[in-house]
Amino acid sequence: METNVKLYALKYNQAKTYLMATLFVVGNILLPQLCHLVPQGGLTFLPIYFFTLIAAYKFGWQVGLLTAVFSPLVNSALFSMPAPAVLPSILIKSVLLALMAAYMAQRTQKAQLWMFFVVVLGYQLVGSLVESLMVGSFAQGFQDFRIGIPGMLIQIFGAFALIHLFKK
Repeated sequence: METNVKLYALKYNQAKTYLMATLFVVGNILLPQLCHLVPQGGLTFLPIYFFTLIAAYKFGWQVGLLTAVFSPLVNSALFSMPAPAVLPSILIKSVLLALMAAYMAQRTQKAQLWMFFVVVLGYQLVGSLVESLMVGSFAQGFQDFRIGIPGMLIQIFGAFALIHLFKK
């Protein structure tokens, strides 16, 4: 499969940046609501990160960062999910994801499956380590690796597929 895709680096002074970020935040609001219909769906599918990965990879770190920050904040304000107690950890992982995805895309100008694997594994490892230090529990900090493997796989394969589906 061809790995070259059209990638953008939108800036904060462009209206399209805010339009795209708004669309991805809406996606990050709707997808978790669907996943929460399944028991433990949020913990298993990690839906709050899905559109952040696509936003950052396809449109750059600025769209990714807006999506990363506003998705958890809006979800928490509207639905109390994520719960305020875990919001800092979610925000850290979300920001890490946006920055890592945007860096990978900008650096390579390609979208290969292994790149999504590296990005998802990278933000999860670093984010889980930071979360472990914040909560004082290695088991709690790394719970995504016990429960969220399906969500990580959805992020890797789903984001890869969507980015290739909309190549232009």
